Amino acid sequence: MNGLPMIELTGDAFAQGWRHGRALRDAIAANLRLYTDRFERELRLPVQEVWQRALRYARVIADQNPDYAAGMRGIAEGAGVDFAAIAALNVRYELFYQFFREYDGGIRKPDGCTAFALLPSETSDGHLLLGENWDWICGVRGAILRTVEPDGHRRLVFTEAGIFGGKIGFNSAGLALLINGLSSTDDDWSRLRRPFHVRCYEILSARTLQAAQAVITSEERAGSANFLLAKTPDQVINIEAAPAALAISSCAGGCLVHANHFTDPAALGIVERQIERCPHSNWREARLRELLAVRPQSLAQVQSALRDHVNYPYSICFHIDPTDPPEEHYETVASIIIDLTAGILYATNGPPCTYPYLQYTLEAVQ
Repeated sequence: MNGLPMIELTGDAFAQGWRHGRALRDAIAANLRLYTDRFERELRLPVQEVWQRALRYARVIADQNPDYAAGMRGIAEGAGVDFAAIAALNVRYELFYQFFREYDGGIRKPDGCTAFALLPSETSDGHLLLGENWDWICGVRGAILRTVEPDGHRRLVFTEAGIFGGKIGFNSAGLALLINGLSSTDDDWSRLRRPFHVRCYEILSARTLQAAQAVITSEERAGSANFLLAKTPDQVINIEAAPAALAISSCAGGCLVHANHFTDPAALGIVERQIERCPHSNWREARLRELLAVRPQSLAQVQSALRDHVNYPYSICFHIDPTDPPEEHYETVASIIIDLTAGILYATNGPPCTYPYLQYTLEAVQ
């Protein structure tokens, strides 16, 4: 397996989407096959029902963020696939992740991502470091997008093929985003609030930490999620967001670690669905905090921490449980580290214990 493909995007949102769709059309087709199967088998929804829900959401997105809607149309045209399918990919967090609560029947529910941030005072080179292992369905295809907006604003992001804008990465204003899936019994896609991936796009388009924070806090949400934001030279903030409640925190002792559970759901007045907390999310969060407690941390030490296998297979470097059927396999799909001070992103195309970190820069190499 080679590194993640890196795609250069320029022009308006539609042009960016078209180039994304054209360059990643095979990966998009693979993701659509994977998610269509999961929609039908795990959500027990006919694919036409999924497409109808996605189109209902797409009409709202067109009002919420016309650029994002144009980007989805561009991807559909570039990849040569139905717009409803691309819309479903882009709202799959609302349509898929939130619906795990309906199906227990002995199926192991997914765990998720383990994220961290280290202030410059805690790193060996004085740089602001942050990153995560993104754990999800085996076989999901990802990519690195390097985008230049018409006004010169740049983004370097990781995304799933077919999802516009990116979900993990940073921009030329020195602002970065990491994410963790969260869940509560209040989650409901049919509220049609601004979707998760649209919020990620808007955060990574922001120039200030305050503007990025407002993307999350200025209105209620359809579902729960965690957003870890950072801004050079040394600002870090974490926002646990339920549909109608928020918990905001910052680094403790120069470090912040977050996985896939609310720190104190009772304080927020919510009931957390038990697809994440018991117990794997707790294990990963506690173990990464332990590993990062040795200061100062270097890039090599952080990479080693993200390869850790304590509590294998439900470890920081997350692996397939061999007792699960193949269609229920999850693992670390990509490991991403951002040196925000230097403007460098390091990423693996698979579990970091097996695949190397490759380096990507915000500026194209001349």
